[in-house]
Formats: sequence, C-alpha cells, structure tokens
Amino acid sequence: MAPRKAPLAGVPRRTLVTGGAGFVGSHLCERLLARGEQVVCLDDFSSGSRANVAHLLAHPAFSLIEHDVIQPIDLDVTHVFNLACPASPPQYQLDPVRTFYTSVLGMMNILNLAQRHGCRVLQASTSEVYGDPLVHPQPERYWGHVNPIGLRSCYDEGKRAAETMLFDHHRQYAVDIKVARIFNTYGPRMHPHDGRVVSNFIRQALCNEPITIYGEGRQTRSFCYVDDLVDGLVRLMDSPAGITGPINLGNPQEFTMLELATEVISQTGASSRLVFEPLPSDDPRQRRPDIALAQSELGWQPRVRLDEGVAKTIAHFRQVLGVDQARDGSAIAPVPEGPWSAGLVMQGV
Repeated sequence: MAPRKAPLAGVPRRTLVTGGAGFVGSHLCERLLARGEQVVCLDDFSSGSRANVAHLLAHPAFSLIEHDVIQPIDLDVTHVFNLACPASPPQYQLDPVRTFYTSVLGMMNILNLAQRHGCRVLQASTSEVYGDPLVHPQPERYWGHVNPIGLRSCYDEGKRAAETMLFDHHRQYAVDIKVARIFNTYGPRMHPHDGRVVSNFIRQALCNEPITIYGEGRQTRSFCYVDDLVDGLVRLMDSPAGITGPINLGNPQEFTMLELATEVISQTGASSRLVFEPLPSDDPRQRRPDIALAQSELGWQPRVRLDEGVAKTIAHFRQVLGVDQARDGSAIAPVPEGPWSAGLVMQGV
C-alpha cells in the first residue's frame, strides 16, 4: 500500500506522541505545545503517569488518549513520535513478552497508521541495540554485541526488530522515517522506583539509605539531561527526509558508577555509605555515544553538565519524596511503587 500524500506545507502539525505520559514523553509534549503544534498524547499508563501530563490537560491543543499500542489505532495525524515501551529493566522485565510485543506489534500498528495517513514516524530506539559493546564509543555503523536470549533481550531485540521494520517499510513503501538511538537520559519526572541508576542513587541518598553499587562500580555510562534529549528528538523530526538515521542521541561525557554516586552524595549532603552487590546479567561494562552524526546532520550536542542536571533532578525528587532541607529520613513521604518495581533494581540504565 502506498502512503497517502504528505500534508501540505503550512498545515498545522497534529503530532501523536505514544508513551506521551512517560518521563521523556511528557517533556516532549510540553516542547511541542510550546512550538504551536497540536499534540495527541497516547499512553496505556503501564509505566507512564497521568500526573506527568496533568498540567497539560487544560491546554486547547492537547488531548490525551488511553490506549495500548499493541492494539491497532487510527488517528489522522501528520507526525508520530513513538516512545511507547517501558524503558528500565525493572519495568520491561516484569512482563518480557508484553515488552517485546510493545516494540514489535506496536511498531506494526504505527507503521500501518503512517501508511494510511502519510505521516512521518520517529522511533525512539535505544543504545541497548549495541548490547555490551566491543567498540567504544559506539557509532551508528556498529552492529552491536547483544545476547538474543538473555533477561534484557525482550527490550534489546524488540528495539532492534522495530528498526528493521522501519527501514523495510521505508524501502518497500516509502514511509517517511526517523530513528533515534537514545542513550541514558535523566531528569525531573523520573519515578523514584524506576530502577534507573540516577533515580536509585538520588532516592537512596535523600533517604540516607546505603547506595547500591553493582560490581566494582567501574562500569561507565553517559548521562544526557532530558531537555537536551528532547531538543535532539525535535531536531531529528524536523530534519530533511533524506536523514533517516539511526542517529545517536546522548551525552558523550562518560562517568563511572562510583563517580556518579560521589556527585549525588556531595549534592544531597547525604551520609549514605556504599554497598556493593553482584553485577546483574548482561549489564554492559561501558556505554558512550559517538555523536558526530548528530553534530553534523542536526547541529545538536548536549549542553547541560552532569552537576547541573543532577541538581535539577534532586530538587524534583525532594518535592516528590517530601524531603526537607534537613535531609531527615523520617520526613520522607512514601511514594507508591509501580507494579514493575518490587524487588527489581538495575545499575545499567
């Protein structure tokens, strides 16, 4: 089936953001509304939160739809940002079959929508497609080193399969596509119990709990503040049709887990001690993007330093957790844990 003719220039954008009530999705919805776009936020709230978009509900150009992308959807939109998929190991390992379906069946449904309405699709892929990389830093031409049957495979291979579907639809049906490979991202609206390393460390420090380090803490990650990531996603969506990606979006500055823990303890003034646990299965030893392509094709690079972004994230967590400036653990109000959070913590995200 050939795609319908693309919308005419000058026609207001009507943009669908799947996973729009999630951590990154909610920030993206804000940015698009500020640009004057009509925004349709679609989420099944399995990992996203209504609270993340509650402040947008009164906006005349914003609409919210509760829907699971595993099920077909037909909306007359001009652009789609597909962010629908749990993104941290505790979330996606709770129901690995559903996680894989979200990536693959969800992608199928979005591509069917794109063929019907001639809309451009940007896929939020992931650095996890590189697995535990043997090439460092990771350029887009690197095919990766992924365990196809491990505990993380439902997410890693689901995202890889989604990329395959996008490029096959682009070649066979001329669907207008963009693929962003997103590296570790952090900032306000992360859930305190989502299992990502930044949220783990900040929550534990604010509660004056021991900070859990997996392995020796020498494994590295690069951390991109959410505002920088959203800027990269918007630039990629706005780029010429010939720029399909994949394009890495992440911060090329690399930190060990021990360095991150030290930064968090310093900024919170916590008395937390470090405790060391065995390294989780398939946890990558190092992860850092080569962003030369994003710099040359999009004019993009991250601007927020780690210390600045961590400070903003700590301020958000203080508010969410009810922690006062005295850092008294007894002042912390309980935050509901998602069904995906019980007993599951991972370092490598």
